[in-house]
Order: sequence, then C-alpha cells, then structure tokens
Amino acid sequence: MSQLGRPFYKYYDLVMALFVTILLCSNVIGAAKVATVWGFTFGAGVLFFPISYIFNDVLTEVYGYARARKVVWAGFGAIVFASFMSWVIVTLPPAMGWNDQQAYETVFGQTPRIVFASLTAFFVGEFANSYVLAKMKVRTNGRHLWMRTIGSTIVGEAVDSMVFYPVAFLGVWDRNLVVQVMISNYIIKVAWEALVTPVTYKIVGFLKRAEQEDYYDHKTNFTPFSIEV
Repeated sequence: MSQLGRPFYKYYDLVMALFVTILLCSNVIGAAKVATVWGFTFGAGVLFFPISYIFNDVLTEVYGYARARKVVWAGFGAIVFASFMSWVIVTLPPAMGWNDQQAYETVFGQTPRIVFASLTAFFVGEFANSYVLAKMKVRTNGRHLWMRTIGSTIVGEAVDSMVFYPVAFLGVWDRNLVVQVMISNYIIKVAWEALVTPVTYKIVGFLKRAEQEDYYDHKTNFTPFSIEV
C-alpha cells in the first residue's frame, strides 16, 4: 500500500511502457506499407498493432477500466507527439547533398487526414475494447476470460477498422482495395487475439498473483474523458 492509501503496483508502469512502445512502433514503422502474402493483402502494421489490444485486455482485466483508460491516454499523447515530430522533421528543408528527402516523406510524411484517422480510430477502438471487457467481466462474475478478451477485441477492432480505413483512404485508394484491406486486417487482428489467448491467460494470472489485484468495475465512471483512477 502506498503512503497515499492507494495500492502500489509493481508492474503497472512496465505494462504501460510496453503498450505505448508497441503502439508507436506499429503506427510509425508499419502503417505506411501494404503487403500481399499468399494472395492475402493487408496493412503490414497489423502484424503488431493487435498486441496493443492484448495489453489493453490485460490492463482492464487486472487493474480495471480507469487504469486502462489512463494508459490509453498515454498512448494517445504519444501518437500525437510522434505525428507532430514527423511533420516538423519532414517539413524542415533538406541540407544540400542529402538526397533522401523524398524517401523520408514517403515513410514519415503522413497526411493530416491519415493522422486524424489514426488518432480517432485508436481512441474509439481502445475505449470500446476496454469498456466491453470490463462490462463482460462484471456480467460473467470473472468467468470465461477467453470470452471477454476475444469478444472485446471483436468489438474494439471492428470500431477501429470501420473508422480508420474509410477516413484515411477512401477516395485515395481504390474502393475495393480499401474494403479488402479493412476486412483482411480485421480478420488478422481478431485471429491474433484468439491465437495468443493462452499467453494472455499466463500474463493475467501472473499479474493478478504478483499485484494481488483482480479489479471489478462495479461502480466505475466509464467516461473516456478522464485520467483519474
């Protein structure tokens, strides 16, 4: 117990740092590339972005919605800063003899439309995921963790995908490509969650024992517009 009377968690800050790191890497490194493997077309970042939803599930399951909400806001702020930093660096005039400006713009020069779509989709998707998991935990009295993690991901990733791809690419990409990538990425995201369910169980079990916490959101204020816990 901390001096302020609030519980002290040994691993909460570490989980927050991992969440933000995965979020930034998947958005900055993987967002710009579309790949085709075995005839299946998808955004390359989707191979890693769903891990952030797994961490969101773990945070909500162990620490509760309010503490997961704080982490989501930390991630949101990190994406805002990364987007601003990318804009500033891309905008700076290149030095004479440095010939990589065009390549740099291709990778890091995301348009304001894509940035807006990414931020909006992340915000609504992550909070939808956390809200559904918290409500399902109370409704099931903590049973069937697999149902909560997969069910919340189905909802959260659906909201994320239906916001991001149309807002970011409709009218820029061919409409069929937008729909194809949106559906394929959604399938990959949900499949990711299902495949790593045994790992999620181990992480959740470890944290619950280590932190001596298994939070239930019976009286939680579910507004997303707060960082209070």
